[in-house]
Amino acid sequence: MKQLLCLTLLLSVATAAAQDVFDLKRCIETGLERNYAIRIIRNEQILSENNATLGNAGFLPSADISAGFSGTKDTETANAALSLNWTVFDGFAIQADYARLKELRNIGELNTRMTIEDFIAGISGEYYNLIRQKTRLRNLTSTLALSRERLRIVEERYVIGSMSRLDMQQAQVDFNADSSALLNQFEVVHRSRTHLNQLMAIDNVEEPILLKDSAIYPNVSLDEADLRARTMESNVSLLIARKNVSLSALDLKKAQSRNYPYLRLNAGYGYTANWAGMTNLQQQRLSPNYGLTIGFNLFDGFNKNREQRNARIQIENRDLLRRELELSLRTDMSNQWMAYENNLNLWNLEKANLVVAQENFRIAIERYRLGDLSGIQLREAQNSLLNAEERQSIVEFATKLCEISLLQLSGQIINVLKYPTPLFP
Repeated sequence: MKQLLCLTLLLSVATAAAQDVFDLKRCIETGLERNYAIRIIRNEQILSENNATLGNAGFLPSADISAGFSGTKDTETANAALSLNWTVFDGFAIQADYARLKELRNIGELNTRMTIEDFIAGISGEYYNLIRQKTRLRNLTSTLALSRERLRIVEERYVIGSMSRLDMQQAQVDFNADSSALLNQFEVVHRSRTHLNQLMAIDNVEEPILLKDSAIYPNVSLDEADLRARTMESNVSLLIARKNVSLSALDLKKAQSRNYPYLRLNAGYGYTANWAGMTNLQQQRLSPNYGLTIGFNLFDGFNKNREQRNARIQIENRDLLRRELELSLRTDMSNQWMAYENNLNLWNLEKANLVVAQENFRIAIERYRLGDLSGIQLREAQNSLLNAEERQSIVEFATKLCEISLLQLSGQIINVLKYPTPLFP
């Protein structure tokens, strides 16, 4: 009992010590700034942006400068040269490569968005889970207080002989059970809080944080038709799948470039000098050079045709994957919407049940104080109240998770940073 009181005191002190108040928006913003996975994926996006250049695609010429010196016992030779090489045309392969690099850059942006959406969904879920676990902690604390009051009444009546030792022992057993449940709930709250701190990349994961919200309020204003339409337009996984189809089309275009001739330009400027011995200059030459190469592959063992056939198959496969994903998203949206509506109905039911359970317990405790109700009957009313509170808390949390899933599926969850109140009231 003393241990339980100490834990309760420590929790109160820790909560009071937390100076900053965190709402969901602040948790998300903190995590977006500090979370390691977010920082890594942003760096990878920068890499893809750095690669999407004309030079990397082969549009620009290459220039080299070189110099050398060689000699034997009797002669020495020195040379220096500047050379320029440029592929002017290679059957549109360069254009395909550049378009592909830009698509990879776009996919990098989408991958960053996907990671951010996953992060927002995860941290939102943990934020509301912490609220739920703290709500359960309050409910168990209230239940323990009621059990303590019951034990006090039984002990007083046992002393005057109006209750048996069995009644007192049963009250003690129930009080101990409630104490054990409360102790376990302290651990659950601790795990949820440290996980939330981990998601925000707070170095001291045990740092107490004070949440702005103390209850979960489901959003009843989501629109099914709008969510379904937005899913097909804005779902990040679907957008990536469409980009992959485009990449396959560009791979085919590059393979088809081998059906065309190629044209290459080279130019240079060179200096050469020969000496006999160390000082006798025999020959010196300074001259430009240039050239133009045009070519066409006549036969390569049918590899060109094979690559183009494979590229077309790859386009078909990626388009099939896109269509499969669209079907999967429609299924997920249907299931999540069904769960969302069902949980809203359950929420209304559980709110009504809780009112009844509270009134039932109020009557039961009064009758128990008057000696008109047994300890077992009071315990049943007490458990009914706790179960009603727990069911309402569970359905509120489940409804919120459905909201998060629906907004993530439709690509709207990132809007929580702009409009936190309408999306997550």
